[in-house]
Amino acid sequence: MASKKTFLVILAVTVIILAIIVSLNPNFSNQKDNSVTDRSIEMVTNESNLPPSPFPFQELTIPFLRNKTYQSNLGELMQVESNSNYTSYLTSYDSDGLKINSLLTIPEGEAPTGGWPAVIFLHGYIPPQNYQTQKNYLAYVDYLAKNSLVVLKIDYRGHGNSEGDATGAYYSGDYIVDTLNAYSALENTEFVDKSKIYLWGHSMSGNIVLRSLAVQPSIPKAVIWAGAVYTYDDFQNFRISDSSYQPPESRTEHSRNRQELRDTYGDFNPENWFWKQVPATNYLSEIRGKIQIHHAVDDTTVDIGYSRNLNTILNQTDIIHELFEYQSGGHNISGASFNQAMNRTVEFLKTF
Repeated sequence: MASKKTFLVILAVTVIILAIIVSLNPNFSNQKDNSVTDRSIEMVTNESNLPPSPFPFQELTIPFLRNKTYQSNLGELMQVESNSNYTSYLTSYDSDGLKINSLLTIPEGEAPTGGWPAVIFLHGYIPPQNYQTQKNYLAYVDYLAKNSLVVLKIDYRGHGNSEGDATGAYYSGDYIVDTLNAYSALENTEFVDKSKIYLWGHSMSGNIVLRSLAVQPSIPKAVIWAGAVYTYDDFQNFRISDSSYQPPESRTEHSRNRQELRDTYGDFNPENWFWKQVPATNYLSEIRGKIQIHHAVDDTTVDIGYSRNLNTILNQTDIIHELFEYQSGGHNISGASFNQAMNRTVEFLKTF
């Protein structure tokens, strides 16, 4: 009996001491929650899962984009051109509630069993107010369509007559959302082979292509011409020299968001838990598609170092890939190099 009383006294004294400690140290009760948060941050970095609660700018990250649903359909087709090789239409699809316009080109003739192979065509940087759906990149579209590929050249939000704000490629996930909703729209057509929908991107869309692959690793093939910004360290190393670039005015929402992003997380830092979730190069292990890269040595806008660096990184993975370098052609890989690069692109996309 005595021993029982002694135990109860000790227990009571212990409870009193713990209560005193908690009252004197208000952080004590929060230590468990902090450790959970730390583990959540580590988990999202290592396992690509979202933390239990939203955090600023998470819509930029690969894990967030992986957790979105992409579902869309092509709208009405309005014919704008027809020749012996293909017919082109203006159409649109929904992306985040926005109407995204695009140019759809369908080869003439009988479609293969299962439907045509198709390309989501992602344009490079053009001042949004200067972008024209039926003018820019038509030679590229013509070449692909003449070689029996359906081409859906999308006008990113804020470009041409597409709704929304042109938020830019590198510090927003919006153009990835537009790309993957376009992918869904083609999957829901009757004339496209759902297993043969590919991506083609130029310049800034090199970033969009690779991040789209990281978000949707099942995309079977992708082609990048003169692409930029993959690791984000490379952006700091090589920069971009584009005289056509028109920075947004300081009063615009886009500019304010960029500044808020910097204020929140600083400039890109590969060791920062947030920035680790942005580059596609941190999420390559699940990609099963093949990648083909083209770049001209004399490109004065986007340094060929971007493509060489990406190729070195891909060499350390199981991703099937190839890099083609051209001694001339500039940023658009024009002239004699254009036909050579296009021939290789078509052969890559049509080799099943």
